[in-house]
Amino acid sequence: MTDAIAAPQSHRVRDLIIGAIQSALAVAFVAAAGAKLANVPAIVQVFTAIGLGQWLRYATALVETAGVVILVVPGAAAFGGLWLGTTMVFAVLTHIFVLHTNPAAALTLLILCLALVWLRRDELDVLRARFL
Repeated sequence: MTDAIAAPQSHRVRDLIIGAIQSALAVAFVAAAGAKLANVPAIVQVFTAIGLGQWLRYATALVETAGVVILVVPGAAAFGGLWLGTTMVFAVLTHIFVLHTNPAAALTLLILCLALVWLRRDELDVLRARFL
């Protein structure tokens, strides 16, 4: 296979991987925000255990929803991944130090967010040049 043929195929595979990660993150965070807003008893219990009040559950749902919106805006997916990844850093820390529960789900989402940011890092340069 020549380099001219391999390059478009590798871009296609990369784009498919990016699309899959981005879609998985959007679905996961829409589901998470929806559960928080729907007053799912298990989620209410988690936020009760955190001890800062149920307002944090609503604020977290708002942050997640905003992150999903940013995630699907063309050219802003890397920023959306950064936004949601930051949220997951706090979720991991909360699971470890406050709830004393397994942070695997939050850690998995964090890794996916970081992968998306890495794969779309060129978007951050464009956004930085445009707004700074």
